[in-house]
Amino acid sequence: MAFDTLTIPVPPALARDLAALAQEHDVTPGQIVRHLIEKELRRARSAKTPNRADEPLVAHLQRLLSADMASAVSRSDLSARLDRRGFRIVPAGGGLTLHDATGKRMCKASELGFPYSRLVRKFRAPMPGHPHRMHHVLNDIAAGVSPEGDDDFSLIEDD
Repeated sequence: MAFDTLTIPVPPALARDLAALAQEHDVTPGQIVRHLIEKELRRARSAKTPNRADEPLVAHLQRLLSADMASAVSRSDLSARLDRRGFRIVPAGGGLTLHDATGKRMCKASELGFPYSRLVRKFRAPMPGHPHRMHHVLNDIAAGVSPEGDDDFSLIEDD
Protein backbone atom coordinates (compact mmCIF):
# COMPACT_ATOMS: atom_id res chain seq x y z
CA MET A 1 0.00 0.00 0.00
CA ALA A 2 1.33 3.43 -0.92
CA PHE A 3 1.18 6.26 1.57
CA ASP A 4 1.16 10.03 1.33
CA THR A 5 2.96 11.82 4.13
CA LEU A 6 1.11 14.33 6.26
CA THR A 7 2.92 16.62 8.61
CA ILE A 8 0.83 18.01 11.43
CA PRO A 9 2.02 20.14 14.28
CA VAL A 10 1.13 18.80 17.74
CA PRO A 11 2.11 19.96 21.22
CA PRO A 12 5.14 18.08 22.59
CA ALA A 13 3.09 16.48 25.40
CA LEU A 14 0.63 15.06 22.86
CA ALA A 15 3.48 13.67 20.75
CA ARG A 16 4.97 12.00 23.85
CA ASP A 17 1.60 10.53 24.86
CA LEU A 18 1.05 9.22 21.32
CA ALA A 19 4.50 7.61 21.26
CA ALA A 20 3.89 5.99 24.66
CA LEU A 21 0.49 4.66 23.56
CA ALA A 22 1.98 3.27 20.36
CA GLN A 23 4.77 1.53 22.26
CA GLU A 24 2.28 0.13 24.79
CA HIS A 25 0.22 -1.41 21.96
CA ASP A 26 3.24 -2.40 19.86
CA VAL A 27 2.20 -0.29 16.88
CA THR A 28 3.55 2.87 15.30
CA PRO A 29 2.16 6.33 16.02
CA GLY A 30 1.24 6.47 12.32
CA GLN A 31 -0.94 3.34 12.67
CA ILE A 32 -2.85 4.96 15.52
CA VAL A 33 -3.33 8.20 13.61
CA ARG A 34 -4.41 6.37 10.41
CA HIS A 35 -6.88 4.28 12.42
CA LEU A 36 -8.36 7.41 14.03
CA ILE A 37 -8.66 9.19 10.67
CA GLU A 38 -10.38 6.15 9.12
CA LYS A 39 -12.75 5.91 12.07
CA GLU A 40 -13.63 9.61 11.84
CA LEU A 41 -14.20 9.39 8.08
CA ARG A 42 -16.55 6.40 8.54
CA ARG A 43 -18.45 8.29 11.22
CA ALA A 44 -18.73 11.43 9.09
CA ARG A 45 -19.91 9.48 6.04
CA SER A 46 -22.56 7.57 7.94
CA ALA A 47 -23.73 10.41 10.19
CA LYS A 48 -27.37 11.27 9.77
CA THR A 49 -27.95 14.76 8.54
CA PRO A 50 -30.20 16.88 10.71
CA ASN A 51 -33.70 16.52 9.41
CA ARG A 52 -35.07 19.83 10.60
CA ALA A 53 -37.66 21.73 8.63
CA ASP A 54 -36.88 25.31 7.71
CA GLU A 55 -38.00 27.86 10.29
CA PRO A 56 -40.48 29.80 8.10
CA LEU A 57 -42.29 26.55 7.25
CA VAL A 58 -42.46 25.53 10.91
CA ALA A 59 -43.76 29.00 11.89
CA HIS A 60 -46.45 28.79 9.20
CA LEU A 61 -47.48 25.30 10.29
CA GLN A 62 -47.58 26.39 13.94
CA ARG A 63 -49.96 29.24 13.09
CA LEU A 64 -52.07 26.96 10.93
CA LEU A 65 -52.28 23.90 13.20
CA SER A 66 -51.62 24.88 16.83
CA ALA A 67 -55.25 25.62 17.73
CA ASP A 68 -56.43 22.32 16.25
CA MET A 69 -53.65 20.35 17.92
CA ALA A 70 -54.24 21.99 21.29
CA SER A 71 -58.04 21.63 21.09
CA ALA A 72 -58.13 17.97 20.07
CA VAL A 73 -59.69 15.80 22.78
CA SER A 74 -58.59 12.42 21.45
CA ARG A 75 -56.22 10.91 18.97
CA SER A 76 -59.06 10.37 16.49
CA ASP A 77 -60.19 13.99 16.96
CA LEU A 78 -56.64 15.17 16.28
CA SER A 79 -56.45 12.96 13.22
CA ALA A 80 -59.76 14.31 11.87
CA ARG A 81 -58.73 17.93 12.50
CA LEU A 82 -55.41 17.48 10.74
CA ASP A 83 -57.02 15.54 7.90
CA ARG A 84 -59.42 18.45 7.23
CA ARG A 85 -56.37 20.65 6.74
CA GLY A 86 -54.57 18.10 4.56
CA PHE A 87 -52.11 16.75 7.12
CA ARG A 88 -51.48 13.65 9.19
CA ILE A 89 -49.16 12.65 12.00
CA VAL A 90 -47.14 9.45 11.69
CA PRO A 91 -44.65 7.64 13.96
CA ALA A 92 -41.01 8.37 13.18
CA GLY A 93 -38.17 7.09 15.32
CA GLY A 94 -39.00 7.97 18.91
CA GLY A 95 -41.48 10.68 18.02
CA LEU A 96 -43.92 11.88 15.42
CA THR A 97 -43.68 13.73 12.13
CA LEU A 98 -46.23 15.81 10.27
CA HIS A 99 -46.88 14.87 6.64
CA ASP A 100 -49.00 16.54 3.99
CA ALA A 101 -51.72 14.79 1.98
CA THR A 102 -49.17 13.51 -0.55
CA GLY A 103 -47.13 11.88 2.22
CA LYS A 104 -44.34 14.45 2.10
CA ARG A 105 -42.66 14.96 5.46
CA MET A 106 -43.14 18.55 6.62
CA CYS A 107 -41.54 18.64 10.08
CA LYS A 108 -41.36 16.93 13.45
CA ALA A 109 -44.41 17.31 15.70
CA SER A 110 -42.01 18.43 18.43
CA GLU A 111 -40.89 21.33 16.20
CA LEU A 112 -44.50 22.50 16.30
CA GLY A 113 -44.49 22.31 20.10
CA PHE A 114 -46.27 18.95 20.29
CA PRO A 115 -43.76 16.22 21.14
CA TYR A 116 -45.01 12.65 21.30
CA SER A 117 -44.73 12.51 25.10
CA ARG A 118 -47.03 15.53 25.45
CA LEU A 119 -49.64 13.98 23.19
CA VAL A 120 -49.44 10.72 25.17
CA ARG A 121 -50.06 12.73 28.35
CA LYS A 122 -52.93 14.66 26.79
CA PHE A 123 -54.70 11.60 25.37
CA ARG A 124 -53.61 9.27 28.19
CA ALA A 125 -52.50 6.64 25.67
CA PRO A 126 -49.70 5.96 23.19
CA MET A 127 -50.32 6.29 19.49
CA PRO A 128 -51.61 3.02 18.05
CA GLY A 129 -48.84 1.30 16.12
CA HIS A 130 -46.10 3.53 17.54
CA PRO A 131 -43.04 1.47 18.55
CA HIS A 132 -42.58 3.50 21.75
CA ARG A 133 -45.36 2.65 24.18
CA MET A 134 -44.35 5.39 26.65
CA HIS A 135 -44.87 3.20 29.74
CA HIS A 136 -42.93 5.66 31.89
CA VAL A 137 -45.30 8.49 30.95
CA LEU A 138 -48.38 6.35 31.52
CA ASN A 139 -46.98 5.21 34.89
CA ASP A 140 -46.45 8.85 35.89
CA ILE A 141 -50.04 9.65 34.89
CA ALA A 142 -51.35 6.71 36.92
CA ALA A 143 -49.28 7.83 39.91
CA GLY A 144 -50.50 11.41 39.57
CA VAL A 145 -47.03 12.72 38.78
CA SER A 146 -47.03 15.73 36.50
CA PRO A 147 -44.05 16.62 34.34
CA GLU A 148 -41.74 19.31 35.68
CA GLY A 149 -43.10 22.78 35.03
CA ASP A 150 -46.20 21.39 33.32
CA ASP A 151 -48.87 20.97 35.97
CA ASP A 152 -51.76 21.69 33.61
CA PHE A 153 -50.48 19.56 30.73
CA SER A 154 -50.58 22.58 28.43
CA LEU A 155 -49.65 21.49 24.93
CA ILE A 156 -48.05 24.68 23.71
CA GLU A 157 -44.54 25.04 25.03
CA ASP A 158 -43.68 28.36 26.64
CA ASP A 159 -40.74 30.30 25.25
